[in-house]
Formats: sequence, structure tokens, C-alpha cells
Amino acid sequence: MKKSLRYLIALFVIFTLNFFIPRAMPGDPLANLLGEDYVIDEASLADLRAELGLDRPLPVQFLRYWSEILRLDLGYSFRFHDRVTHVIGARLPWTLLLVGSSILLGACMGTLLGAFSGWSRASLKNRTGTVLFLSVYSMPPFFLSLLLLYVFAFRLGWFPLKGVYASGEWTDILRHFFLPVMSLTLYLAARYYLIMRGSVIQERDKAYVLYARAKGLFGRRILFRHVFKNASLPIVTLIALDFGFIFSGALFVEIVFSMNGLGTLIYDALLARDYPVLQGIFLIITVMVVVANAAADAVYPLIDPRVRKGV
Repeated sequence: MKKSLRYLIALFVIFTLNFFIPRAMPGDPLANLLGEDYVIDEASLADLRAELGLDRPLPVQFLRYWSEILRLDLGYSFRFHDRVTHVIGARLPWTLLLVGSSILLGACMGTLLGAFSGWSRASLKNRTGTVLFLSVYSMPPFFLSLLLLYVFAFRLGWFPLKGVYASGEWTDILRHFFLPVMSLTLYLAARYYLIMRGSVIQERDKAYVLYARAKGLFGRRILFRHVFKNASLPIVTLIALDFGFIFSGALFVEIVFSMNGLGTLIYDALLARDYPVLQGIFLIITVMVVVANAAADAVYPLIDPRVRKGV
């Protein structure tokens, strides 16, 4: 009950900030909508402002905002001249494909390699791997994307330079998504690798590992039967958080590869001061983060019974 109340309060606060933050940005949405060289009389401008609801006092707009949320109505886009649900619905699947596959692949790769590296941290191979992953993690995702785009698309011509598809076939979509997914996967894998490696190093010297050795277990049997489960708790937290925060990385990756996803939609909406689209996108990201954290809270007791017992 306390966790549910905590999530409801968090949603209320974030939804409220979601209303005020876009309106705190400088600039007039109508000026961005009409362009710099528009010529329009004051009466027509007032009618247009009234039609978009921008003439109402801020408290009235706030109440209307909550009324639309409760009716699952995200409003009408100033920039794209369509319902916000339609605009976001057309872009969301591509971003979910990019982000979801990157998180899944990055978590599997980084967690497993990090566990091996932490368990055998003294070997030259694992030290070399740590240096490589640290180098990748030090690069911003957009810079890594530019490197992959230059080498594999521009120089070698193995993959398309931009877009999400050309013919619409699944093989064509895979070729377009390979480099963007690889960019985010390598970045996330490096992050999970470093966290998992440090967590395994901390766990391997604890008493239960010594007890497992005393029972006759050795090597990777101890790692995967005892250490891995306890060491993976920070990874569960990171995965839950990444469902929201990775969109910031996806924004630049989508711009580099000219992908019509949610990241480029945020960029276009910011330039146009399109409040309804920005609100709708941030609401979706917020709900995804809260749901992911709730799922993480549900998974914690399954991994570590001490969480359930409050130890």
C-alpha cells in the first residue's frame, strides 16, 4: 500500500512538472508555428490563440490538462496538425524497437561479461576487456554512432546511412536498425559490465562464498549458483531506470541516423514549442519509468529473499 501511494504521489508531481516545464521555455508557440515572416492581424491572432487554448489563464490550462489526462486525451499538436496520440503512435514503435532491443542485448552482454571479469579479475584478458568497455562507456552515444556510421555505412557501405526502412521487409528493417542498436547496445553493455564487475568483486569475498567452497563447489559453479544472483541486484535497478533515461541517448542516435522515432519527435517539438506533444511524450516516458521501477520492486524479493523479509 505504501509503495502504491508513493508511486501515485510521484506520478502526480511529475505530471504537474510536465505541465509547467514546457511553458517555462522562452518563445511563443504561435511565433514558431506561423514562422518569422508571418503577416496576420491581431484579431486573427487572438482567434488562433483562443482556438489553441493559449489565451486562457495558466490555472485554467492546468485544470484542462488534468481533465484531458483523466480522459486519456493528450490534445492536438500545434506543429503536426494531428492528434498527439496519432503523432506519438506513429513514432513510438520504432523507438521501442531501438531502445528495447538495445537494453535487452546490452544487459545480457554486459552482465555476463562483467560477471566473468569480476570473478577472474586478475587475468590479462579481463583487464583488457575492462579497459575496452571503459573506453566505450567514456564515449557519448552520439559519438559512437558517428564512428559506426562512418566506418560501416559510409566507408564500407555494409549498412544504410539513414532511415528505418526502404522496402518495408523485415530484413531491410534489420539492416537499418543494426548500427543504431549496436551503438546503444555497446554503450549500455559497457555500463552494465562495469557495474556487474564491481558487484561480483564485492560479493566474491563474502562468507557465503567461502562456505560454498567448503562444501566442495568451485569456479563458475559458485559464480552462477550463489554470487550471480546477489550481484545482479544493481543491474535490475539500472534496467528499470534505463527505460526512461535511455531516451536521452536515443534522441541523439536517432538524429545521427535520421530515424523517425520518438527522439527526433522530441527535438522537433522542442523547436516548435509544441506543448501537447512534449507533454504527451514526457507522460509516456514517466509512466514507463514508474512501471519499470514497480516491476523492479516486484523482482527484488524473487532474487534476494532478504528484501522481502526486510533484512
